[in-house]
Amino acid sequence: MKKRGHIKFHRIKTWQLVVILLPLFFIDATLLRADHIRMTELRDAVLAADAAENDEEISQTLDTFKNFVFSNIVINVVDDNGRQEVSFGTGPFYLEHQYIRAANKALEEAEASIVSDSNPNGNIYQMASEVCQPQAIANGWSWNDANYINCMVGEIQKYPAADELNNTIAASLPSTELYRKNYASPIWAPTFTGWMILFTILIIVVIFIRGIIWILLRLSLLFS
Repeated sequence: MKKRGHIKFHRIKTWQLVVILLPLFFIDATLLRADHIRMTELRDAVLAADAAENDEEISQTLDTFKNFVFSNIVINVVDDNGRQEVSFGTGPFYLEHQYIRAANKALEEAEASIVSDSNPNGNIYQMASEVCQPQAIANGWSWNDANYINCMVGEIQKYPAADELNNTIAASLPSTELYRKNYASPIWAPTFTGWMILFTILIIVVIFIRGIIWILLRLSLLFS
């Protein structure tokens, strides 16, 4: 049976393999797109949990997201300093709301650590609030909005006696890298998509080898 199967395979013409290859390309592209769409859906679930400020849900959706990316072939187009590049993975995204909450907490801790009677300018945090709160109301900023935080930090830094507070803020503010996520996927994975791609590559290799053999036979006949 093995011998008969081997003979039948050799009877398949090269042009027939090319015909088989064309729909395989379409199937592979469709499967890769489906995996990419699923990755996008799971990433959106993480970002939705972040926007809802639900840390437990963020952790759960992020674990599901990572497990999918690490076990599937995910091809993505990412922006690298204005250049579009194809990569295996998710590309960078940020848990912005979670970072804002952590940064705002750091500002509150910095406020509590400064006593007004030790500051010749008075309570500079309160003075910064008097400037930024009207702007927040006018622009619709919430208390944990990045614009409000930037306004507060900018106003505080205008005071010469704010060094202690600035040092406290610098020490307390979390690194943005902790909230930047970027996961790489394997180049090949043992999924249905992966096996179909492997089968396609096998067909390409057979066509290539047959082409080389055909060229060599032609050359041998030409110089014989």
